[in-house]
Amino acid sequence: MPSAITGFAISLNVPDPDASADFLVTHLGHEVEMRDDGFVSLRHAAGGSNVIFLRTGLGTFRPSEVAGSARDGLLLAFVVDDLDEWHERLVAEGVDVVTAPETEPWGERFVQYRDPNGIIVQLVQWV
Repeated sequence: MPSAITGFAISLNVPDPDASADFLVTHLGHEVEMRDDGFVSLRHAAGGSNVIFLRTGLGTFRPSEVAGSARDGLLLAFVVDDLDEWHERLVAEGVDVVTAPETEPWGERFVQYRDPNGIIVQLVQWV
């Protein structure tokens, strides 16, 4: 086996990277690690993976044939300790709720929100 993987990031193409980044910074506590024209990389102080937003159609995106929108079929999910506390705060902040809190039979409690670019942000708590 080659050397270890030392990190992980997900990169999403959106029309307005700053709007999606500001949503995660304002509402979920992420911090901007890097920002440039059409590019924002975020990390949460609690750790985990980086979330990167790229402007759709950015000329430097490779491979160019998959440079379309990230929204179709994508959920950006974050595991939290107290989903109801998070939800109460996000509703008070005026976040667009897509799916109210639900609990699945297998113990996944989740809620979904929509960011300014239409990305579905899901919070999950295992109960």
